[in-house]
Amino acid sequence: MANILIVDDSPIDQKELSSILEKNGHSVISANNGESGVKMASSEKPDLILMDVVMPGLNGFQATRQISKASATAHIPIILVSSKDQETDRQWGLRQGAKSYMVKPVKDKELLSEIAALL
Repeated sequence: MANILIVDDSPIDQKELSSILEKNGHSVISANNGESGVKMASSEKPDLILMDVVMPGLNGFQATRQISKASATAHIPIILVSSKDQETDRQWGLRQGAKSYMVKPVKDKELLSEIAALL
């Protein structure tokens, strides 16, 4: 299965996403802010990234843009997973380089389906 990087400043959200992924055979690595997420994407080269939007410092839109524009990480699909549910947020996230946008709380089947479609 896939090695997936979760970038989220909420330990509860990280744990919930990790649980869904691990019980379905994926391995998980985590970062708790945008800066760490960008560094881990570059060093670990995960198969996919689940990126929160609202984080202190480098937010998810900014981190997504950096990851998707860097030649070493541009190939890694990013799914933005956020509590922000406005269509403008979704459109902006996709313009930053994300391949998909999901609103929290995510449903297990929908998340796994999105991941499968991108891998």
